[in-house]
Amino acid sequence: MSTTLPQPIDPAQPSAVEWRIQEGLVDYATAVTTMEARAEAIRAGTAPEMVWLLEHPPLYTAGTSADPADLLDPDRFPVHRTGRGGEYTYHGPGQRVAYVLLDLKRRREDVRAYVTALEEWLIRALDQLGVTGERRQGRVGIWVRRTDRNEPGREDKIAAIGVRVRRWVTFHGVSLNVEPELEHFTGIVPCGIAQHGVTSLVDLGHPVTLADADMALRGAFEVVFGPGAPMGPRP
Repeated sequence: MSTTLPQPIDPAQPSAVEWRIQEGLVDYATAVTTMEARAEAIRAGTAPEMVWLLEHPPLYTAGTSADPADLLDPDRFPVHRTGRGGEYTYHGPGQRVAYVLLDLKRRREDVRAYVTALEEWLIRALDQLGVTGERRQGRVGIWVRRTDRNEPGREDKIAAIGVRVRRWVTFHGVSLNVEPELEHFTGIVPCGIAQHGVTSLVDLGHPVTLADADMALRGAFEVVFGPGAPMGPRP
């Protein structure tokens, strides 16, 4: 399966992907409302595709497959029920959330290929930051082997994926742990996987800033989704 989803050949054209970096902490409900409006505009042809980079205040989100038993501390942070796929996820300061709004009608009407492309995007971005991220069968997200702790058998999650597609326009997206408070993840079973932990770039010993992560994400996106990539718009 191809791991790339291309975009317009000429990024100067109106259909090029807009990149937006939001300062401060963005309220989750506000973000969802904004995404839904933008997805409708993309479908109507009145706005370009967009990648929206932001941070949320501490909160938990529950995807469509969330098991109530996996919410271990329901009173700790606000819990938002959401239409994205997946289970419980934590968002908070120090985590780069990337909401990805793309038109799969123009690219490829294949949700599985889109998720694979998101994985490839994260893996390539992590590689630019000196970290080897890997896929795991049956475990959504991107994982790292904890060789830094001399525990090669241990694997922790460094990035999560949760998407929704409406009329072939994607929204929600991915989250990359740069330097969040990892203890905040203990209020849930992240993504329903209790036997593995969670890590971050800083926890792995990489003194990376959000700005560094943004640069890596942008560069990797151009490879996976950008000009000339196989999953771009149809001619």
